[in-house]
Amino acid sequence: MGSFRDLIVYKKAFDLAMSVYHVTKQFPSDEKYSLTSQIRRSSRSVCSNLAEGYRKRQYPAHFVAKVSDADMENTETSVWLDFSLSCEYIDDTTFAFLKNTNIEMGRLLYDIIENPEKYSMKKS
Repeated sequence: MGSFRDLIVYKKAFDLAMSVYHVTKQFPSDEKYSLTSQIRRSSRSVCSNLAEGYRKRQYPAHFVAKVSDADMENTETSVWLDFSLSCEYIDDTTFAFLKNTNIEMGRLLYDIIENPEKYSMKKS
């Protein structure tokens, strides 16, 4: 099995985090230490938790715990997306794209949590 970077969910998470970064560059400066910082941090944390967990996948409970953390951060990102739309920092089209990606990632993360054996390290 390859790197965590080969996982579809990681690629989608990285793309979402980068999209969030670019979108939030347009947020008001008074949101710099609140909404902007929070949504960037949570979206990036999905990637880092996946990477950390993947390195420990020989320990199923640890792997699932880290993927669960990634799912938690993905859910947090969803909340910040809701606030971004409600504050009118993003339009409906941008929101729909980001939210749909976020939902798809949630489904992929849930599948990993429910089927960690598909990602286990094979013993020689």
